[in-house]
Amino acid sequence: MEELTLAELQKRMASGELTARVLAEWYLERIARLDVSGPRLNSVIEVNPRALDLADALDTERRGGRVRGPLHGLPLLVKDNLDTADEMQTTAGSLALEGWRARSDAGVVQRLRAAGALILGKTNLSEWANFRGRNSSSGWSSRGGQTRNPYALDRNPSGSSSGSGVAAAANLCAAAIGTETDGSILSPCNVNGLVGLKPTVGLVSRAGIIPISASQDTAGPMARSVADAALLLGAMAGEDPRDPATALSRGRAEADYTRYLDPNGLRGARLGVVRSLFGAHRGLCAVMETCLETLRRLGAEVLDPVDWTLGPEVDANELLVLHYEFKDGLNRYLDGLGPDTPVHSLADVITFNECHVGRVMPFFGQEHMLEAEAKGGLDSAEYQQALADNRRQTREEGIDRLLQAHRLDALVAPAGGPAWLTDHVNGDHYGGSCSQPPAIAGYPSLTVPAGQVFGLPVGLGFFASAFQEGTLLRLGFAFEQAT
Repeated sequence: MEELTLAELQKRMASGELTARVLAEWYLERIARLDVSGPRLNSVIEVNPRALDLADALDTERRGGRVRGPLHGLPLLVKDNLDTADEMQTTAGSLALEGWRARSDAGVVQRLRAAGALILGKTNLSEWANFRGRNSSSGWSSRGGQTRNPYALDRNPSGSSSGSGVAAAANLCAAAIGTETDGSILSPCNVNGLVGLKPTVGLVSRAGIIPISASQDTAGPMARSVADAALLLGAMAGEDPRDPATALSRGRAEADYTRYLDPNGLRGARLGVVRSLFGAHRGLCAVMETCLETLRRLGAEVLDPVDWTLGPEVDANELLVLHYEFKDGLNRYLDGLGPDTPVHSLADVITFNECHVGRVMPFFGQEHMLEAEAKGGLDSAEYQQALADNRRQTREEGIDRLLQAHRLDALVAPAGGPAWLTDHVNGDHYGGSCSQPPAIAGYPSLTVPAGQVFGLPVGLGFFASAFQEGTLLRLGFAFEQAT
């Protein structure tokens, strides 16, 4: 069953050749053999103890003539910053929340369960979604330890949705769910040879997800094919009264994104190449040149390059915005957990980390938390100016301007470089990437496997304006089918 698509698995279940229980047992055995022992990928932080009971219940529904949709009975893994109202914990990989069990499902989890998906377990991540300290190692958390890249075990899985990327790549689940603030879906999908879709902020509910940024956070699918990502997005997208931002998705969210999957979807498309995002890695640049040739061969008109470079102030403004929003969002989340948790605010988390420094901070500190705690409220003029400046530069003066001025369908650039060696001394070593502009803008982005550099996967990134997920899926599917 390795590498089977969601549609192929569903077809086998419909014919009676496969059941949800057999499939769940197969994945659980594989987790035990490859994740817990053997190469010890360490991508799954916790397995759902009721997984087989849930599989039996979904099989009973199918035998009774009730099939909820194309995800019915399919085992998914979700990142450990998504609330699940079951026996599993929700900790963001932090020992400060160890033992906490949510009282209600995150909005995304709720929708996936309603669609018939089986939540098989939770995945490890970069602790606090990689917003604790500088010089961090992606894929490491104090609760879960270090996740390893399945293509080369000494290489980094990238993050912060590290476990979701590794688990989907290593066939430990049918597909996985990650979250992104800036690069946390695209980057692990890039280095693990996956398709990753970061939706428009507001298309998918963030309710019940441990937050970093109200302006940039979103959940999204991490899968082995564009078709699988489209299926998952259809189940995930839609309004949720618990997340006011999803009001933007009214009339825009779609139940079936597979209708955009056209193998000829690049014919007549106009694409702009953002060379300022390429970086300097020779192997990556060579793969990208091959990709551009393929896009032209498939009928796309490629404008190379489009003139756009983000100023250095964008980095500083983004970090400033994240510090303000992290304090506000995390305090709201923790305050809502009730009296049973050991921490109720960002200040409590900082104190916990200091009291357990040997276990929590053996490799890197909590500089981002300290800087966030020092910030004021979201009514600060400094915050509001930084947010407005960055949105203007990435939206009206950036992505929207380029698309309109050149009549483009999308922009393209590397999703990232090849995986670096995991380094607990110096931390991560990122290469070129296209994640930042759409992340700051709150716009969608997609990565599709593009090739390999010395046997390590790299992806081609597509990004466009708000709620253009269908366009990105169409372009990405055509590229995927041809390559």
